[in-house]
Amino acid sequence: MARTGDRPARTPQVLKGMRDLLPQQMVLRQHVIGTFRRVFERYGFEPIETPVLEYLDVLTGKYGEDEKLIYHFQDRGGREVGLRYDLTVPLARFVATHRHELVFPFKRYHIEPVFRADRPQRGRYRQFWQCDVDIVGTASMLADAEVIMVWIDALSAVNMPNFVVHINHRKLLQSMAQVAGVPEAQAATIHRAIDKLAKIGRDGVHAEMVNHGIPPEAADRVLDLVALEGEPAEVLAELRRRLAGNQLAEEGIADLENLFRYLGELNADPAHYQLDLSLARGLDYYTGPVFEAMVKEPNIGSLGGAGRYDHLIGMFLGEDIPATGASLGLERIIDVIQELHLLPQPRTVSEVLVTVFSDEGLEASLSLVSQLRAGEVNAEIYLGERRDLRRQVQYADRKGIPLVAFLGPDEIAAGTVNLRVMASGEQVTVPVSAAAETIDRLLKQERSGDGAAGQ
Repeated sequence: MARTGDRPARTPQVLKGMRDLLPQQMVLRQHVIGTFRRVFERYGFEPIETPVLEYLDVLTGKYGEDEKLIYHFQDRGGREVGLRYDLTVPLARFVATHRHELVFPFKRYHIEPVFRADRPQRGRYRQFWQCDVDIVGTASMLADAEVIMVWIDALSAVNMPNFVVHINHRKLLQSMAQVAGVPEAQAATIHRAIDKLAKIGRDGVHAEMVNHGIPPEAADRVLDLVALEGEPAEVLAELRRRLAGNQLAEEGIADLENLFRYLGELNADPAHYQLDLSLARGLDYYTGPVFEAMVKEPNIGSLGGAGRYDHLIGMFLGEDIPATGASLGLERIIDVIQELHLLPQPRTVSEVLVTVFSDEGLEASLSLVSQLRAGEVNAEIYLGERRDLRRQVQYADRKGIPLVAFLGPDEIAAGTVNLRVMASGEQVTVPVSAAAETIDRLLKQERSGDGAAGQ
């Protein structure tokens, strides 16, 4: 084993399911986060922050079977604490804590990491980022339509192709179980089984229901109902006929009729949303409409989950406050963006490297880089001790810096700077006073692909 002084060197490792992110990866992530933030704020959602750690009893009792995935431990004060599993339960605690400081309906967004002791796989990590919007304090289906619109605009803003927001209602699932003759105590089994329909198919779901004590005939009746497809108005009308007399069904159908009407009036693109009676969403705290954003190509699964949770905040307050929200999973969205090349993927934040010819020319180079930064150009000066130009150009090339500024003795004497576009090799000489403006023009040419600079 290699040693440093008298200490053995330890092999550096990252915990399984967690990752280091290199600068090039972070540049893309920050671009996507910034895009989402602008969309969220366009709709009037405001940012909040909650702790990564919560008391364990804040987190438990809300997630059903998934509760086993909460990271929890005892801190140095002997308190039972847990890492946040999602951003929704912490929001419920936040609203209960700050109820009298908030203006309702309260619209918030929160973009932060969450933690789950899950089995790592493609697009699924133990530490990952969620991008949430929520509306608290209204039972109107207009709020649910609003969060779906935010999803549609946010995913469209990152050029996500072929995405569809699947929409269902938990009361419909409950009513289907009632009409099919499933005992109320086994309703949760129905929800969990249906949630696996896309993965294991009808036969697999049927077998799982029967294995959990659901009569085969009841399982068939439920599966026949969730298989209904078509235009939302037609499917909801058929459900009203088949589930006639069931109060939960009437409430769920009325909610969805209002929701789809609002989406139409908001000019939502019908290609990006659909009624899906097989959508269950596994979390126990959902009470009304539930949503899931999916993309079929590449087949990476869900990009986000959402729904109404009118009783969750009441678990902290003792009285219910209605709420609905939507959460996008940043990791899977980034994976799709990279696989399909949906966005430009710059390798660095730097836009120009100012070279240094010699100690005698250092003052001019420092003056230029200061001027460029003052002009809001992302400029860096070469900091290496060996200043041959070949090494400096290689540095710019390896980092992916698009422009290099040469300021040699001739340029200094003439008050000019020579700018090279790395992608094309094009070079232009301009007065130092026009450097920032010229750099802006060259960068725009390169991004748009126009002219020599973009070839």
